[in-house]
Amino acid sequence: MRLGKAPRAEETGAFVQCQNCRKTLFRKEFEEALLVCPSCGHHHRLSGMGRIDATFDPDSFHEIDRELSSLDPLEFPEYREKLEGAMKKTGMNDPIVSGTAQLEGILVSVAVSDFSFMGGSMGSVAGEKITRTLERAASGGMPAIIFCATGGARMQEGLLSLMQMAKTTAAVQRCREAGVPFICIFTDPTMAGVLASYASVADVIIAEPKALVGFAGARVSKQAQVVKAPDDFQTAEFVLKSGMIDRIVPRREMRSTLARLVRMLGGGMT
Repeated sequence: MRLGKAPRAEETGAFVQCQNCRKTLFRKEFEEALLVCPSCGHHHRLSGMGRIDATFDPDSFHEIDRELSSLDPLEFPEYREKLEGAMKKTGMNDPIVSGTAQLEGILVSVAVSDFSFMGGSMGSVAGEKITRTLERAASGGMPAIIFCATGGARMQEGLLSLMQMAKTTAAVQRCREAGVPFICIFTDPTMAGVLASYASVADVIIAEPKALVGFAGARVSKQAQVVKAPDDFQTAEFVLKSGMIDRIVPRREMRSTLARLVRMLGGGMT
């Protein structure tokens, strides 16, 4: 299973260290637990393909639009170098991995964000892939499932990045008009422009435990606070209490939960 890098990437061998509780873990057991610490329950970040392997039926994922890659429309300083570095580091052209897959035999349109590619930021290509994922669901009569892991819009593309917020949100409406469900999963982190667009208007919104969820970063939010924020501010638990999301689902239960949802909401069998 392509889970991505384990915590403390510099470590090798049979052991890794949890980023949260700092306990030493057996690497094999940690990977079998889908990068969830068996001691404290901390959900470490999965790669995009690792998320797909952990969620959908084996060998059922068919990737689409892999060849799309961002340009440098504003000739933003050092943007081209950062893009090329991210491509070399991850082997991807963009943080979004999209296509179709089966979930317990149900065909779904899926997109997954990989935070390791420029913080999962949404530029022109990411917005296009999300839009196509939703439109594919609408035209094919299948549920759309999107996993978020992002710091927000990509500033190096300016307004071309910000316009993806409206573009992706409009695509959600096309799913509604077609009568197909859209389920969005907030993983750590789900922030800024993505949260303020398509992610927050899904039919069902799920989050992983303790995922960071918010519009502005913690430092910016702190500057704007009139009163002290709760200890769990900008976490999945906080936004659940506030009514922003529908449920918090541990990673081990995500596959079965999504399968029940798509059946209940009208997912058809292949």
